[in-house]
Amino acid sequence: MESNIKDKVVFATPKNEEERAFIAGACVRKLGIKFPAVLDEFGNSTENAYTGWPDRIYLVDQNGHVAYKSKPGPFGFKAEELAAALAKLPKSRAAQSVDSAQK
Repeated sequence: MESNIKDKVVFATPKNEEERAFIAGACVRKLGIKFPAVLDEFGNSTENAYTGWPDRIYLVDQNGHVAYKSKPGPFGFKAEELAAALAKLPKSRAAQSVDSAQK
């Protein structure tokens, strides 16, 4: 894609888990992704289970339940909807500890 060339995130298709992890990390760093990103295993079992085509954003809560599913992307991606879904989630113990320490 032209945008990948512009952003210098063009890689050959990975041949194993190690190459895939390297490419994913490079893309996260190069694109400045600020939220936690996870990498599916090489067989794409998570992708297949959630059948996220066309592209979608899923927010999975601490119990493994889908807390938010975007409309098809990229035009269906609404940051404010994701932010609202995130705000509804209970804070993790770690986040609560940070909040308490900052007060």
